[in-house]
Amino acid sequence: MSRIVLRTCLTAAAVAVTVGLIDLPAYASGGTAAGPLSTTASCSQSYLPLPDPSCTPGVKNPDVTQSTISSTICVSGWTATIRPPTTYTNGLKQQGIIDYGYSDTSMSDYEEDHFLPLELGGAPKDPRNLWPEPHSGSPNSYSKDSVENAVKKAVCAHQVTLSAAQTAMLNNWTTAKSVLRIG
Repeated sequence: MSRIVLRTCLTAAAVAVTVGLIDLPAYASGGTAAGPLSTTASCSQSYLPLPDPSCTPGVKNPDVTQSTISSTICVSGWTATIRPPTTYTNGLKQQGIIDYGYSDTSMSDYEEDHFLPLELGGAPKDPRNLWPEPHSGSPNSYSKDSVENAVKKAVCAHQVTLSAAQTAMLNNWTTAKSVLRIG
């Protein structure tokens, strides 16, 4: 099963959990509404520190637009109101570690990261916007966090548009600050 299809199934499973159609403990321990987790790599690590674009292209949150930034991403604490719970993301992370063929399978060595960050209008629960980003290597999940914060600050200060920031992050977050000409 391809990662996009499996991740779509995981999204359906999360909805089913929400409305009580499946047993959460079984889902959280590795099963999905579609059955057991896949065991073969289907995504490439060759793009690191970026995700494989065929597996994790990034998806925008339609509620976040240039005209809504003052009531969404530029409000302190707003991302906490939309961040999905680990009961949802841990299943995606577990499958993502397999999909990316990581030899290190310790869940704690990865952040189930929003490729397009929540603080820049990334979709909170869409599996196409979530991937297991390694904490190791350079750059890594920790260095991406500082870029996300700097770019969000520039958007909220009206130094760059939301659209330009999103494009820069999706093209290559490691060069986003220089592309956007922010410090």
